[in-house]
Amino acid sequence: MQPLLDILQKTTAFFQQKGVPQARLDAELIIAHALGCRRLDLYLQFDRLLTESELAAMRPLVARRGKREPLQHLLGEAHFHGLVLKADARALIPRPETEELVELLVERLGASPPATVCDLGTGTGAIALALAAAFPQAQIAAVDASAAALTLAAENAATAGLTERVRFVESDWLAALDGERFSLIVSNPPYLTEEEWEQVEPEVRDWEPKSALTAGPDGLDDYRKIFAAAPAHLEPGGWLALETGISQHAALAEIAQEAGFATTESLNDLSGRERFFLAQQAGCTCGQ
Repeated sequence: MQPLLDILQKTTAFFQQKGVPQARLDAELIIAHALGCRRLDLYLQFDRLLTESELAAMRPLVARRGKREPLQHLLGEAHFHGLVLKADARALIPRPETEELVELLVERLGASPPATVCDLGTGTGAIALALAAAFPQAQIAAVDASAAALTLAAENAATAGLTERVRFVESDWLAALDGERFSLIVSNPPYLTEEEWEQVEPEVRDWEPKSALTAGPDGLDDYRKIFAAAPAHLEPGGWLALETGISQHAALAEIAQEAGFATTESLNDLSGRERFFLAQQAGCTCGQ
């Protein structure tokens, strides 16, 4: 048997050797997960001697993280805007920037909540479920081209108790939503170029679906599809809200203008980078 603190220190050193970001934090989270306790509880039992069965539960998780498999896959969950979502290889792990997009929309539209929302490329269902929780009267369509991702999103909706308010549609963007219009269309579509893809961390490049991240030579292919289709699916005064890559907003403004949007707005994330792009359909100025 070995003291918990020794195992924590050895695990941290192993992760550092493998280039794992936040090595100490990940070691604590994995050990706490294997022991079935909270991370902070570890600090109260550093002298605890771990049994062989406890160590056996940790070893495969530590080995997988050493291969740079995402921590969320090992823990089986990701936290997003007050929700605990099941996370696995079926869909992209929701990012903090996407949570910022939800917070932006809740603040911007809270006084006049959208009645109908369409989340394009829903993945885990993070945006759709967070907005369903934030806007209790809204009906949400969660759209994805991946049947596996939609199954995962539906599982998360059931856990969150939102199944009756969120419906799941298998579609290539808006193609299967003939005649439907929404107060808000929101999306975090693929926006990396092939060059950017080659430079991402192993947790992304080796473990997450490339189709959910890359979008042609300039990263704009899927934005062009969304902007071309969105006007026919937005109510007068309706909003299109997008998470974007860096240095794409000038091009998106041109694409939005060509699509006939009356108003566009570029907003920064908390790091000060251009990250969110809003476009409003001609009509009323609700939400401004």
